[in-house]
Amino acid sequence: MSGSTALVVIDPYNDFISEGGKLWPYAREVAERVGLVPNLKRLVEAAREAEIQIVFAPHHRFDEGDFEAFRFVNPTHAGAVRVRPFTRGTWGAEFHPDFTVQRSDVVVQEHWMHSAFAGTDLDYQLRMRGIDRIAICGMRTNACVEATARWGVELGYHVTIVKDATAAFSWEEWVATIETNARGYAHAIVATPEAIAAWKANAAV
Repeated sequence: MSGSTALVVIDPYNDFISEGGKLWPYAREVAERVGLVPNLKRLVEAAREAEIQIVFAPHHRFDEGDFEAFRFVNPTHAGAVRVRPFTRGTWGAEFHPDFTVQRSDVVVQEHWMHSAFAGTDLDYQLRMRGIDRIAICGMRTNACVEATARWGVELGYHVTIVKDATAAFSWEEWVATIETNARGYAHAIVATPEAIAAWKANAAV
């Protein structure tokens, strides 16, 4: 079962999930409530032990001049111009130290908006490895996690969301995705211990 499954870790940037990150003050309350970083760490470690493919799906790192020529600047773009998260070459644009990329991992192309599939090689990288089941975790619940999960379902993947390994800027946003929206498209919504137990038993989640 492990050979057909991937753990997709979205945007584990310092700016998102590390103390001192530009977006950490917004995410802290929900992240600490669900145990985001410890759960992400446990998931990644368990996936490595079970020989499940780990795929990192990073957001576009901010460069000066981004969005200036865009015809339609949406709220996400406007926020990026204001806050400049994940500025290329800075500490904030590096992955949290608990998530060092290893040789067997895949780091796909950066996504500009929410879906890690849009305009990237994520689908290609998965299909070339014979993967048809993806477990999604990372940031943010109601943005990149939800958009990637929806797109994955549209592409024919079996999609699992690991609910306590993702966080949002408010509890209401997290609840909207996990307890309402995702029930209409995700094949499974599980907690970290459930995913780990399944992988240890060489079973699907």
